[in-house]
Amino acid sequence: MPVTSDPTSLIEAVTSGDRRALARLISILEDRRQGHDEVLPLAFSAARPAHRIGITGAPGSGKSTLTDALIRVIREAGDPVAVLAVDPTSPFSGGAVLGDRVRMQDHVLDDGVYVRSMASRGHLGGLSAAAPKALLALEAAGFPHVIIETVGVGQDEVEVAAAADTVIVVVTPGWGDGIQAAKAGILEIGDVFVVNKADRAGADDAVAELRTMLSLGPGTDWEIPIVKTVATKGSGAREAWEAVAAHRAHLGLEGMDRARRSRRRAELETALVETLRLRATRMTASGGDVVTAVESGELDPWTAARRLADR
Repeated sequence: MPVTSDPTSLIEAVTSGDRRALARLISILEDRRQGHDEVLPLAFSAARPAHRIGITGAPGSGKSTLTDALIRVIREAGDPVAVLAVDPTSPFSGGAVLGDRVRMQDHVLDDGVYVRSMASRGHLGGLSAAAPKALLALEAAGFPHVIIETVGVGQDEVEVAAAADTVIVVVTPGWGDGIQAAKAGILEIGDVFVVNKADRAGADDAVAELRTMLSLGPGTDWEIPIVKTVATKGSGAREAWEAVAAHRAHLGLEGMDRARRSRRRAELETALVETLRLRATRMTASGGDVVTAVESGELDPWTAARRLADR
């Protein structure tokens, strides 16, 4: 069916499984295109909460390959799955460098798999500022599992913990200084740890180091599993997914609901910041004499900001 520009019809198409409509909806939300303010509350109303699985780790750890292997396991069980892959921003086009889509081409003809790449656009935290809206669209489309793969920027990866129900942290043999990882917050956000490329020397040492570092952290009622994988061969992917499923069962309905309440509050704060930033842009554009005074150095920006806000 044609992708309609009517907000209500667009959401109806998304909920009925129209992938072109879903792509259009995400583009509208990501780029704040015409209709953004109309479709966003409709998508929110239509969304059915999915199990969100965040996959994070340093660049080169094999996150995309592991994601691809997990997709195969999920599809073997007959469940549909969506992937939101946040890629680095191209310095030339400003769009996403679509490395993740290239790696997942084997699923392109599978209607049960939907992969969307999104540019980070300089946003720190491993995600994109528009990622919460895209995740909302994927939940409106009815996917029971949504994998969130972060950009892989090292110490800024912890934002994924707020967006996901279960976080997989991917490391490799010789993954580096454990103290640095602890300082980065990576050890604190992981619900499942995966030592990928486990066919390389040092895999067992990486597992032992992780166990030692995790034992020094605050105790919880969830015993964090460490799974060895060779994602390029699919080895260990099923065990990793079983660990994810076990974590979901551990959370239960109450734990999932508690996490979603916290997430919605965080998204409210993000929405407030976005709204105020847009208003600030409009105020600056219409500031006239105040803006001119700042540009000429006659007035400091802080006093000018108060004057514009008072207007």
